[in-house]
Amino acid sequence: WRAQFVKAGSVLRLGSIQGDGCRSYLTVAGGFDVPDYLGSKATFTLGQFGGHGGRTLRTGDVLHMGSRASAPTVCALPAELRPAYAHAWEIGVLYGPHGAPDFFTEKDIQTFFATDWEVHYNSSRTGVRLIGPKPEWAREDGGEAGLHPSNIHDNAYAIGAVDFTGDMPVILGPDGPSLGGFVCPVTIAHAELWKMGQLRPGDRVRFCPMTLAQARYLEQLQDATIVKLKQPKDMAAYPAAADLGSPVIHITPARDEQVQVVYRQSGDRNLLVEYGPLVLDLNLRFRVHALMVWLQNAIAAGELNGILDLTPGIRSLQIHFDARKLSRDDLLEHLVLAEQQLPPIEDMTVPTRIVRLPLSWDDSATRLAIEKYMQSVRKDAPWCPSNIEFIRRINGIEDIERVKNIVFDARYLVMGLGDVYLGAPVATPLDPRHRLVTTKYNPARTWTPENAVGIGGAYMCVYGMEGPGGYQFVGRTIQMWNRYKQTADFEAGKPWLLRFFDQIRFYPVSENELLQMREDFVAGRFKLDIEETTFSLHEYNDYLKVNDPEISAFRDTQRAAFAAEREMWKANGQAEYASDTSVAEAGTESELDLPAGSRAVAAHVSGNIWAIPVEIGSMVKAGETLVVIESMKMEIAVIAPCDGEIIQLNCRVGGQVSAGQDLLVVQSHE
Repeated sequence: WRAQFVKAGSVLRLGSIQGDGCRSYLTVAGGFDVPDYLGSKATFTLGQFGGHGGRTLRTGDVLHMGSRASAPTVCALPAELRPAYAHAWEIGVLYGPHGAPDFFTEKDIQTFFATDWEVHYNSSRTGVRLIGPKPEWAREDGGEAGLHPSNIHDNAYAIGAVDFTGDMPVILGPDGPSLGGFVCPVTIAHAELWKMGQLRPGDRVRFCPMTLAQARYLEQLQDATIVKLKQPKDMAAYPAAADLGSPVIHITPARDEQVQVVYRQSGDRNLLVEYGPLVLDLNLRFRVHALMVWLQNAIAAGELNGILDLTPGIRSLQIHFDARKLSRDDLLEHLVLAEQQLPPIEDMTVPTRIVRLPLSWDDSATRLAIEKYMQSVRKDAPWCPSNIEFIRRINGIEDIERVKNIVFDARYLVMGLGDVYLGAPVATPLDPRHRLVTTKYNPARTWTPENAVGIGGAYMCVYGMEGPGGYQFVGRTIQMWNRYKQTADFEAGKPWLLRFFDQIRFYPVSENELLQMREDFVAGRFKLDIEETTFSLHEYNDYLKVNDPEISAFRDTQRAAFAAEREMWKANGQAEYASDTSVAEAGTESELDLPAGSRAVAAHVSGNIWAIPVEIGSMVKAGETLVVIESMKMEIAVIAPCDGEIIQLNCRVGGQVSAGQDLLVVQSHE
């Protein structure tokens, strides 16, 4: 918490974290001289772009300093202004966007706020997983959105939203997904977001409900303190607490041609607008599009200032705004007015492209992800070991070949972008008879291969990059994102491939063919077959009416298979799955009676044992990998401290361990 001059040639050493907290911060005058990527100098390691080479720093890297106009002032932050780090945290949140009684029970919400949640070892800037009680849930399932009651039709996420991926809550971090299909009961206040960066595995978190007025007060206090590095004396008193209230702040009821509009609180800087009932209906997506265009026009005309971005979902639009420039009340007033001015959607047409993508069916990379999931997350999941067989069974389809034909015959309409990551499309087949409805993984995967193609609920997604995920795999395709090159299929300044309302058609290729296409595509040597056309909502609705009898028969078969699957889960004991176990249960006891000359090797992080490349009797050299622990979305090696022989193993592959727990014993030869 101090600024100081550093002489040329000085060496800075950062030791391990002592006591509470998880990260240390270093800033330099003038900043670091790295290229801008999409307007930012930040590094996004999962996407492999930004900052210094799009990756973490390595030994030998050289960081150049930016230019500075004047010498910085040497000063220290007063002790009373330094944030207090702790092992037990209290974090202020706003209720919403999803709550009781729609998604959670009232008891669920009370339990959520009364619980001291434990930070899970598999946490990072992507998301902080939490261990605690399982909700009772207000719904039996998510309907078309998925079999689990946490599933909803995809909507945008706010940074700091607590997202229930199945029964496990995850605080979505700055590197987290922008769009997804799970409910979020609370969102961290903007002024409290910094606490996420200091949560470490094993810490306890208590969420404290906060009003909008309290959240704005904290932000104003934070801003004023940063300007002068001292506490302002002219601030009013901290606003009084209030009842929890509802995450819904306004409803425009359905009438005549107006569908119901629900406005949900999503933190103090986001507002989620939802249209109509909880169903998959293209007409609702067109209403979302009409509102987005109305807002874009208002912004362009200078009538609405302070909106940062607009993110459409399946039946929703999230509006991210700067609360310093635009109050939520003023924004809500504009949105209610917009409903009176939006054009009718019945005859709307939108530009669309038919984009033909290669697909390697049941690709080995997706099978590896399933294997890792079974090993480190949930070995008895009903969708394992074959996601495709699960899709067949839960939809009542006669054989896997028929599943394959449906996937390749479907025309997938892109309804959202950024589902999970990097321009990843969330799309649904235009023909309801091609909608293979599934549940999502519970808990979600910790790793998904880049450009895996999955189905969750009634939606298809192409994962833009490696990372977590929950959709059922069918194969793998080419890149959705081109990090650095402009080619015929990637516009300048827009590294994402697809657009809203594109239509995706898959065609089969072998795994080797796909690997070559992936190499050629980002280099511009392989061009996609793309056809420009238009999409008419009126013509589509007529198509649905003509084919309604067959569509209804298909859905009846599908519902029966869904019900049978649920009953099978209950009979097999798979319906009630505990999302995770406490890391504390792994134990930290040390071996007390070690043979003379032997050394115990302990885990230096909490996590899951991914691999043990040695066995009892193995001869090892100092520096050799003994155990690989999966933690914080990384595979971390535990290395031999000396030459010797492995004489004892106290861990197993797939087991959980705590930091400090003894893993094995080496008989030293030194």
